[in-house]
Amino acid sequence: MEKKMRFGIKSKIIIGYLIVIICLFIAFIVLNSQISSLQKERNFIIDHDIEVHDLTNRIEKHLLDMETGQRGYIITGEASYLEPYNSAASSWEKDYNALYQLLNNNPNQQEKLEKIKGSIQDWIEAAGKPTIALKKENNTKELQQFFEKDPGRQYMDDIRSQFTSFRNVEKKSTETRATELDEKNQKIKIGLYGLLFFVTLISLVIAVVLSNSIVNTIKEVTQTIKRITASKGELKGRIKVRSNDEIKDLGLATNALLKNIEERNWLQTNLAHAVTMYQGIASVDKLAEKFLFTISEMTGASFGAFYVREENDKGNLFVKQAAFADQKSEAGRASFLIGEGLIGQAALEKRTFVINDVPDTYQFIASGLGDVKPKSIFIVPVLFEDEVIAVIELASLHEFTALEQELISQVIETFGLTINGVIRRMEIARLLKESQAMTEELQAQSEELQTQSEELQMQSEELRMINEQLEERTKDAEEKSFELEAAKEDLEEKAHQLELNSQYKSEFLANMSHELRTPLNSILILSEMLEENAAKTLSEDEEEYARIIHSSGKDLLALINDILDLSKVESGKLDVLLAEMNMSELPDQIERNFSHVAEQKKVQLKINKAQDVPDIIHTDEKRFQQIVKNLLSNAFKFTESGSVTVSIQRVADHRLTTAMGTIDTDCWLEIAVADTGIGIPKEKHQLIFEAFQQADGATVRKYGGTGLGLSICSEFAKLLGGWISLSSEVGKGSTFTLYLPSLSNGLIDYEKVNFAYEEVAVSVEEAEPEAEITEIDHPVQPVEPSLQDDENVFQDKRVLIVDDDQRNIFALKTALAKQGMTIMTAHNGIECLKMMKNSEPFDLILMDIMMPQMDGYEAMQKIRGELKLVDLPIIALTAKAMKNDREKCLEAGASDYISKPLDLNQLFSVMRVWLVN
Repeated sequence: MEKKMRFGIKSKIIIGYLIVIICLFIAFIVLNSQISSLQKERNFIIDHDIEVHDLTNRIEKHLLDMETGQRGYIITGEASYLEPYNSAASSWEKDYNALYQLLNNNPNQQEKLEKIKGSIQDWIEAAGKPTIALKKENNTKELQQFFEKDPGRQYMDDIRSQFTSFRNVEKKSTETRATELDEKNQKIKIGLYGLLFFVTLISLVIAVVLSNSIVNTIKEVTQTIKRITASKGELKGRIKVRSNDEIKDLGLATNALLKNIEERNWLQTNLAHAVTMYQGIASVDKLAEKFLFTISEMTGASFGAFYVREENDKGNLFVKQAAFADQKSEAGRASFLIGEGLIGQAALEKRTFVINDVPDTYQFIASGLGDVKPKSIFIVPVLFEDEVIAVIELASLHEFTALEQELISQVIETFGLTINGVIRRMEIARLLKESQAMTEELQAQSEELQTQSEELQMQSEELRMINEQLEERTKDAEEKSFELEAAKEDLEEKAHQLELNSQYKSEFLANMSHELRTPLNSILILSEMLEENAAKTLSEDEEEYARIIHSSGKDLLALINDILDLSKVESGKLDVLLAEMNMSELPDQIERNFSHVAEQKKVQLKINKAQDVPDIIHTDEKRFQQIVKNLLSNAFKFTESGSVTVSIQRVADHRLTTAMGTIDTDCWLEIAVADTGIGIPKEKHQLIFEAFQQADGATVRKYGGTGLGLSICSEFAKLLGGWISLSSEVGKGSTFTLYLPSLSNGLIDYEKVNFAYEEVAVSVEEAEPEAEITEIDHPVQPVEPSLQDDENVFQDKRVLIVDDDQRNIFALKTALAKQGMTIMTAHNGIECLKMMKNSEPFDLILMDIMMPQMDGYEAMQKIRGELKLVDLPIIALTAKAMKNDREKCLEAGASDYISKPLDLNQLFSVMRVWLVN
């Protein structure tokens, strides 16, 4: 059956309004069409008829102008009278054609116009043109004869009568159109009133139909509700609505409400009955039987089983306590484990199972009802405090309705509390019996406890004594802890004292360096000037004295530098600056620095560099050069004849020890300096690497030296990640080998270096070099340092020397004056600033750092800041020569930095650079 189309109140009202609106719209279209038609006809009458009359009048006017111009010209003979004639003669046909075209829908009028046109043309041919021609010919006689007959008058009378007839016809046509227009207007009025009446009638009909549809349906619903109300709680009656609209929805909702109320009443009544049945029941089996009987009666169940949870060795077991409609207690199994069958599964999942439409082939599924094949099975767990304490299974020959399922669910919500209460009461009764038996046992046990109490008192006394002993041991431990804390503080104090001692030592060495370098600076400068003997005033012996003084000063300077380096290494304050070093230039550097020494001592210098040595390594080039130079200096010092050989090669991979392999490096280099000198006894190999130590006293007396060089080289090698080994035989020579890694990844752990040194020190003496060695032969040329001619650069330059030591001032002033410079001096920073403010500008300033009243740092800052002399070259001179002195001088405003004692060649080179720039 097809579903009846829904037609709601809203739709009805909208359709009614739509019909009214459509009718109004149709009326508006019709009315608008009629009005437009009237407007067109009115416009036609106004535009057409008026234009017809206007064109007719204009044609008559043109004809009158032609006649007047003709007569004026004939009477006066003046040509000016022909102008209106000629103008009208050329214009009347245009107006005629327009009038003719305007009357294209009126053939009768067009026919009359054609006759008028013929009459006008006849007048022109018979009276107009001939008379004007005769006048032009001045033929008065023929003109007089023409006007005696005057045929043109008859033409003009005919034309006027024709125009009168034409206008009359047009006037009648206009009146006819006006009459038709009035009739149409009257019809439109009548049609408008009729349409208004029709629309009003339709609107009323629609309103009545809609209102009756709504009101009648509401009346039916109201009457039904009144009947249900009057039935005193009987909710069987239902509202019947025939319409398919909102009223029907209201009726259906009311019916659903009545049904719901009826079901709720049934539900609440049965719930109340089920609750009252529990009272007075003291055992679980009686409670189960009563419950199954009541629920089966309410829901129409045919069979039922009630399982209660019990605990045994296997865990929780659900045991059947009661059954409904069973035969000899065979309805269902006796027990289930959790998860076994639907009963066990419902207990496990705490979920209700509803099985409907069980087929005829349904077999036993381990339910509590055996082989019965019901229509519907309902299994529900009973919960108490979120734990399943019982499971109920019901079976029916009909499907359990939703209302029946809800009834069971609501009964079960509070039934768990009831079951638990009954079980508790049974448990209390059981415990009461057991407690009575246990009371007797407790009396016997209390006597035993009395005896045990006395024994515990004795044990307590023993424990007290043990506790006192533990307290004494705790006190001893605390005293030892205090002693350890005091020892720790003492060690920290000693560490602090060591740090202060190291600081005092560094300050002492710095001050001693300054005090030693200051007079040494004057000694070196003046002895060098005396050695040069530029004025040729000294004898050869005196020149030799000056050379000895200069040489001794250099030796003293080297000693000071060695002591400072050793102090820095020992205090851990010597910086290692890793950078790339070009190994391909090393042979040239060695030859350039020591070829003149080899020539002087008549010893052959050999340099061998293996082909596998990398061109670039990463290390501190300054410290590396210092180690190589020191080893070569020792080799030449202790070699009277023979050769000094430098071998540079890469340590092969198979020669690397395990410890060397643990160091993160690109490669290992081996630089060996071998000589054919005096050699070193084997028992002295370790001794010579200690500070101020040489092989024996005879060596010191014969060759000199402080014994610091090898100690410094050894420490530098360790800082660079390597070590120095020695192989020597007395009378045959010595070989010092430097093992050095390329530290491209930064500094390494020095503990690894020490371990590597201990492991490799012995093995390297036994290894034979296998790398291919290329001997480099270079011509040995002596290098003689000399001062360049700087007269052009230094001539007439104004130089200010700022120093508090008069000896330094004298030495510098003497040396600079020989170069043609003008020298001014100041003894501290304050005098320097005064001289710069009150004298002519200086070309360059030589600034000492350690001065009284105002030191060089402050003086340079004021020159740059207060005097604004940012471009004036300032060369800082200091004898302190400590860490970061150069950076501090440049930050204070110095252009360059030279440490004392001064090398005149270096000083002149630096001055030349800044004076030229």
